[in-house]
Amino acid sequence: MQGLIYYISLPFIYLLSLLPFPILYIVCDGFYFVLYYIVGYRKKVVMQNLRNSFPDKSEAELKRLCKDFYHYLCDLFPETFKTLTISKSSMLKHCTLSAEAKEIFDRYHQEGKSIIIVMGHYGNWEWAGNTFSLTCKQKLFVVYHPLSNKYLNGLMYHMRTRFGTGLIAMRDTFKDMVRNKTMISATAFIADQTPQPDNALWTTFLNQDTPVFQGTEKIAKKMDYPIVYITIKRLKRGYYTILAEVLSEDSKNTTDGKITELHTSRLEKDIKEQPELWLWTHKRWKHKRPAVKS
Repeated sequence: MQGLIYYISLPFIYLLSLLPFPILYIVCDGFYFVLYYIVGYRKKVVMQNLRNSFPDKSEAELKRLCKDFYHYLCDLFPETFKTLTISKSSMLKHCTLSAEAKEIFDRYHQEGKSIIIVMGHYGNWEWAGNTFSLTCKQKLFVVYHPLSNKYLNGLMYHMRTRFGTGLIAMRDTFKDMVRNKTMISATAFIADQTPQPDNALWTTFLNQDTPVFQGTEKIAKKMDYPIVYITIKRLKRGYYTILAEVLSEDSKNTTDGKITELHTSRLEKDIKEQPELWLWTHKRWKHKRPAVKS
C-alpha cells in the first residue's frame, strides 16, 4: 500500500518541484489555508509549545506567531521538494553561504582539520546542506534518522545526496566517522531532537526543563574535532543565508556538558530572533526530568 501511494504521489511531487518560484508560493499559500484552517495539523501542540516558550507574549501575539509558523512550514516542505530539480546556480542564488562562514570552513580545510557542524531544525536545513556541498571543500556528511517508509526514505536520500552530500544513519554515526577519518570532512548533527530522558543533559531551554542529546559533544571529544554552529537566516521568502560561529576549537579539553549547553543556548537565541522558523510541531517536551535517586 505504501508503494502504491508513493508511485501515485511521485508525479505530483516532481511537478511541484518544477514550478517556478512565484507559482510555487501561490501553491504554498493554498497548502497553508488547508493545513491551518481545515486540517488544523497539530495546532494544539504548536500553541502549547508557544505558550510555554513565550510566557510574556499575549494570546493575540501567540496566535499571530502560530500563523506565521504555519505559513513558513507550508513553504519549507515544497522548498525541500524543489531540490529534486533545482539547478546548482539557482540553489546558490536562493541559499548563500556568508563570507565569514566560508572563511571559517576554508580555514579548517586548509589546516587539514575535519569538523563537526551542529544546528537545529531551524530555517531550511535541507537547502543549507546543498549549499555547503556546492560551496565548501570539505565532504559534508549529515547524520539522519532513516524514515520507516522505505519509498519516502529513498526519495529523501536522493534529494539530500544530489549535490554531493553524504548521509550517515544515526545508529552508525561514530563507526562511519571513524571510517571517514582519512578525509577532510564536516559532519552535521541536528541536535534539537528529543533524546531518552535518562541519557540526556537536562537544561533550561525556552523557559522549560528540556533534555538535550549529548551525542554531538561526546563524539566531538572522542574524535577531537572542532565544533561549528550554523544559523540559517531567512532573508525573505525563498532566500536564505548561512552564518557560522566556532563553538569549540579544542573539544577534547572542554568541561563535560559545556559544548551541549553552548549549542543549545545559541539555538535558543536564534529561535527568539525568528521564532516562526523553528519546527514547533515537534513534541519537544514530552519527557519529564527523571527524579534524582537518593
